[in-house]
Amino acid sequence: MKRLVLITAATAVGVGGTAVAVSAGVGPATTANPAAASNITWGKCPTDVTGGRYLAGAECGQVEVPLDYAEPAGRKISVAVSRVKATDKANYQGVLIGNPGGPGGSGLYLSGGLAAWLPKEVAARYDIIGFDPRGVESSKPALSCYPPYSDPIRPDYVPRSVREEKRWLSRSKKYADLCAKKFGWMLPHMRTTSSARDLDSIRKALGARQISYYGFSYGTYLGATYASLFPKNIKRMVWDGNVDSREVWYGGQLKQNVAFERNMKLWWAWAARYDSLYHLGTTADAVEATYYKVRAAAKKSPIGGKIGPSELDDIVLSAGYNTGYYIPFAEILSAWVTKKDPAPLLEWVSEGGGDNGFAVYNAVQAVDAPWPSKWRTWHRDAVRQYKSGIRFNSWSNTWYNAPVFFWGAESGKAFPIGDKRKAVPPFLLVQSTLDAATPYPGGPQMRKLFPSATLLAEQGGKTHSNTLNGNACLDDKVAAYLTDGTLAPRKPGQVADVSCDALPALNDPDPAALKTAKAPQGKDVPVGRP
Repeated sequence: MKRLVLITAATAVGVGGTAVAVSAGVGPATTANPAAASNITWGKCPTDVTGGRYLAGAECGQVEVPLDYAEPAGRKISVAVSRVKATDKANYQGVLIGNPGGPGGSGLYLSGGLAAWLPKEVAARYDIIGFDPRGVESSKPALSCYPPYSDPIRPDYVPRSVREEKRWLSRSKKYADLCAKKFGWMLPHMRTTSSARDLDSIRKALGARQISYYGFSYGTYLGATYASLFPKNIKRMVWDGNVDSREVWYGGQLKQNVAFERNMKLWWAWAARYDSLYHLGTTADAVEATYYKVRAAAKKSPIGGKIGPSELDDIVLSAGYNTGYYIPFAEILSAWVTKKDPAPLLEWVSEGGGDNGFAVYNAVQAVDAPWPSKWRTWHRDAVRQYKSGIRFNSWSNTWYNAPVFFWGAESGKAFPIGDKRKAVPPFLLVQSTLDAATPYPGGPQMRKLFPSATLLAEQGGKTHSNTLNGNACLDDKVAAYLTDGTLAPRKPGQVADVSCDALPALNDPDPAALKTAKAPQGKDVPVGRP
């Protein structure tokens, strides 16, 4: 959803605590043969890619797939895959494929990533597969329409005049036109259903009868699409940070804006508690006022010559995604406010990174489901939200999606997600109650659509897709399920089936405590510049 969580250093997550009731799929897998022939030519993995450090022990290859599954003998493209092979052959559980979200997120690194974040004894039971969905990074071709599009300094996301709004509209149209010119032949075939069919092509190429799947954020929607298309090809699934399928995709952006406004206010309130350290304000309102004062000044005079108001918004937005950014972003904002030192902020500027993720994000969302056909609808909703106090993300999210309005491929009807036949085996949904990128209702909605799903709620959790991130209560349940299928039973009439409390050390970090003790770390806890 919108912007991806930054990939940062991680440590393996340990297993402890108690197992929960009900078991499915116990014992060595019969759904995949560890000696099955693979039709993939494996070789070395690239290291100069997203999360490349996790690919050190992996092998990589390409899987050829049809551009259009309605014409399987027609034009071909390929998706990049990676593999970390199982080492515990006595307890082999088959293939586990991961997707990090987006759409547009590179997941090639997830073979090594999941191998590092899962307990070693769990990871050892699986051939762990990462992949870049069609059009992404190491897949061929990789979409790129105008690489400098997001380089600084961009116009202010919040238009103060008709002229400023037209400037963003012009930028968005130019971007969409360039995408159509370069990749018009591919854009109609970027639906999530096509990526789900690619996932099944990977299964076939691996020689597996069934797969297990771990999806984060948009990866839950991809998983739900796959489960709806190929229910018999699934062994186990974990979906963390579930997309609300009722809101695909325009409505989901509006709900995101509300949730991010809440989460930014939670960060400002947290910073106020540590005013003696950061000097940003003694109340949440005061910290918020400080932020918007800095933002307004950056429009007149960009910080360090590279950070205008839009760049500043993009940097601190991650605090709304992930509480691991509370401390570093309070520190860098404080350095500017108290010392006029731009260096810490400048370390977080995205520059020269290309536009592949942005291109694929727009390409998928544009054709997955209908969007408003008149710009006045987009404009009206942004103005309405902004004036109602949803200031932080309403206009920035509008412009992040605006190329869709001019897109060179028609959208279709949203794919009907669900399992009316009750054919999908028991699986695990995880949802944090204060997740901003995928608000909490997405979890109960997926639970409703899939009667075999168990919903694990992280109560008070503010970090997006928070499994494998240091909360043992969550991570132990994921590990137990991936080990032998252990799941809590569904509770009829309940919204969630089992709960965990957010871990205080991660959910509301104490800067003083972290100076003297190492806090739990997982896949998303930042240790420095991304």
